[in-house]
Amino acid sequence: MKNSKENFFIEQFSKNTNHIGDDGAVIGKWVYSQDAFFENVHFKKEWMNLSQIAQKAMLVNISDAIVMNAKPKYALLTVAIPKSYTNDDLVFLANGFKKTAKKFGVEIVGGDTISNEKLDISVTIISKTKNPILRSGAKVGQLVAHTGTLGSVKKDLDVLLGGGAIDKKSKFIKPKLNPEFFYDIAPYISSALDISDGLFFELGRVSRASGVGFELFEEIDMEVGCSGEEYEVLFTFDVKHLKEIEKKAKKHKIDMNIFAKVIVGSYECPCKEHHF
Repeated sequence: MKNSKENFFIEQFSKNTNHIGDDGAVIGKWVYSQDAFFENVHFKKEWMNLSQIAQKAMLVNISDAIVMNAKPKYALLTVAIPKSYTNDDLVFLANGFKKTAKKFGVEIVGGDTISNEKLDISVTIISKTKNPILRSGAKVGQLVAHTGTLGSVKKDLDVLLGGGAIDKKSKFIKPKLNPEFFYDIAPYISSALDISDGLFFELGRVSRASGVGFELFEEIDMEVGCSGEEYEVLFTFDVKHLKEIEKKAKKHKIDMNIFAKVIVGSYECPCKEHHF
């Protein structure tokens, strides 16, 4: 993973700035984040309707803001639209964006539209923060946890790739974000990011950013550790904050799994590279 094309390309820019390397770029009190959501890369038309596609495109971007301890305020949309789409299709797509934006208090303030052979979406979220949480804050001796249960998304994706159908409540179709819980525990955690590419991938990112390694308390199956698009939260914290964080998890009815501790060393993701 160290020599992946993704990391190599990012390094061409990150050498000249300290703003690259997290889920978003912190500039003063603002956080700027952007993710792409492209047809035949992140989804296929037969898997999701247009409203679900738009909602997920917004959700995965809002997730980046939340794990930076930022409140999403504004969104810019770039949408490449097939010529075959009707006005009804466009209304359905737009309503998906608006529904999720309204739920999270986000105002869509502009963007761009172009014609394309397939539906490609890029969303920029502009968020406000008083105390950003970065990937670089993990310290030796701290505990490592993630929310929720991992692995279901990869199973559902395998079903879709095999031509089957999945429950429309699947996290693959509609990621479940828990902003209230995260903002509640933010004062007690040292680093965080969302699990977009898989638990093992995200551990690698924290390892590189914080210069640490991890000791897993028990072996985690590759099908679980490599399951991407879970959009659960991975975070680290001091042992002294354990009871307070557990109390917050109970309050918000969040399953919290403490699965490792931070150690001296480094960590290399064992999953197959899937960006290139």
